[in-house]
Amino acid sequence: GERLDHVMLALLPGRSRAQIQRWIRAGHVRLNGAPTRPGAVLRRGDEIVWEIPPPRPTTLAPEPIPLPILYEDDDLLVIEKPKGLVVHPAPGAPTGTLVHALLAHAGEDFTGIGDEERPGIVHRLDRDTSGLMVVAKTEAAYRALQRQIQERTVERRYLAVVWGNPRFERALVEMPIGRHPRDRRRMAVIPPGSPHPAREARTRLQVLERFGEMAVIEAVLETGRTHQIRVHA
Repeated sequence: GERLDHVMLALLPGRSRAQIQRWIRAGHVRLNGAPTRPGAVLRRGDEIVWEIPPPRPTTLAPEPIPLPILYEDDDLLVIEKPKGLVVHPAPGAPTGTLVHALLAHAGEDFTGIGDEERPGIVHRLDRDTSGLMVVAKTEAAYRALQRQIQERTVERRYLAVVWGNPRFERALVEMPIGRHPRDRRRMAVIPPGSPHPAREARTRLQVLERFGEMAVIEAVLETGRTHQIRVHA
């Protein structure tokens, strides 16, 4: 009764669901001896066979972009990402990203860690969000950090200035988030029972200071959906 990609995610701790789905679509996973799809529903007695393909050669080129590094050892980096810096290549930002800077800092050994297009990246911040990021320098660190985020043994705290004075001091927002039904570039709360797909999302909010029509809040993520804080706020 479970989806194939969900089961493989449990069988392969430290791998991302997107990575597993790419393997399935590329034919590296066979269900009962045949190619399959990520959403295939499993039944008792099914046999799953997979091979982990070697990392594809990256097309990313190092760029000497200054990086504010607060901590570094053999396994990881802690970086203070500035506002305006995109974390990894994406449409509209093919170069000049944090990943390009990391390649210049850490060298070629960095390219095979995790995802080929975002090596070492286990979590991200939006372009206009500043803050601390942890980046893996080894495959073992990458898997361990991913596992800690999935199991929620690490905590992510954000500070935000919001327009409007909240009627609460503390709140837990539990509202599913998905693509906006009419504007696919935006994320939105999707009400339960809606035909539009959404994923569970939970944010803990606390008001730290009030300034008339504005307030400073602390947001603690219990899930990590795109634009979660803004949508829940």
